[in-house]
Amino acid sequence: MTLDEIARAMVAKGKGILAADESTGTIAKRLESIKVENTEANRQAYRDLLFTAAGGAKYVSGVILYEETLKQKALNGTPFPKLLQDQGILPGIKVDKGVKPLAGAADYPITEGLDGLRERFAEYAKLGAKFAKWRAVIKIINGTTSDAAIHANAHALARYAALSQEAGIVPIVEPEVLMDSDHSIEACEDVTGRTLRDVFAELASQNVRLEGIVLKPNMIVSGEKNARQAGIEEVAERTLRVLKRHVPAAVPGIAFLSGGQSEELATAHLNAMNRNPLPWGLTFSYGRALQHSALQAWGGKTENVARAQKTYLHRAKMNSLAGTGQYSAAAEKELAA
Repeated sequence: MTLDEIARAMVAKGKGILAADESTGTIAKRLESIKVENTEANRQAYRDLLFTAAGGAKYVSGVILYEETLKQKALNGTPFPKLLQDQGILPGIKVDKGVKPLAGAADYPITEGLDGLRERFAEYAKLGAKFAKWRAVIKIINGTTSDAAIHANAHALARYAALSQEAGIVPIVEPEVLMDSDHSIEACEDVTGRTLRDVFAELASQNVRLEGIVLKPNMIVSGEKNARQAGIEEVAERTLRVLKRHVPAAVPGIAFLSGGQSEELATAHLNAMNRNPLPWGLTFSYGRALQHSALQAWGGKTENVARAQKTYLHRAKMNSLAGTGQYSAAAEKELAA
């Protein structure tokens, strides 16, 4: 498959991307919430549960893996990338090395990991990765952000994307404006617009082919500590306005991150946006908002695997419906029925 074909497959109508790329430290918090020890065996068992859920390929086009997981095998001995590809699911890989304070503007983060990335991409391609992900983090402080932080992160995103395409791997370009503040929805809209403007300018300067990328942005939402939480329709309206202003139609698709939203709210927001005519595919690339209930249902116990898989598939199906604008409260009750 060409880069363009892979990118289109990733955002196929009614399908989205499972973000299962939690670092060892991040998944430790998830496992701790169900009182499960953070060992490689437990991480393997949990990922195996998600990746072997029968019928998942109906709703999931690809899975973002952590480097450990890309190199792991399923419980039946099949390498995880092959296990996914045999189901028609594309394996991807998180390639950034996390965030650090930006020199000169230490209140704001910068994502690191460009050193040695060309060589790592060559290894990831041999291991079966078809796409990659790099997350840039934009922080709002006192209702605004740093232009230097936006530019530095946009430049790094573009350099990563160029290296990814050079290696024959589709880059997911993820500029995330964080919602963990008290900022207004107006501030989120302003900062997201400024961020996307710089990101696409940098992508152009690095000769990144837009037809061979997938954009993974935040939705335009109120800061989680803000007293006024915008409703579903306002979130959809503001998000689409920003995207139409700043995202070229050449981009095949946009796969939203959930950014701390609850499972049902992330689904409802996606659904509201997909009730409108759009120049690109609009789908999901959720981590917690696709896994949380399944993780709780599993609880680290083998006897709960089937129930956890059913829970995961229900959430995936709900987001699949939202990807076509057909999600409903009635559909949401399916699991309990």
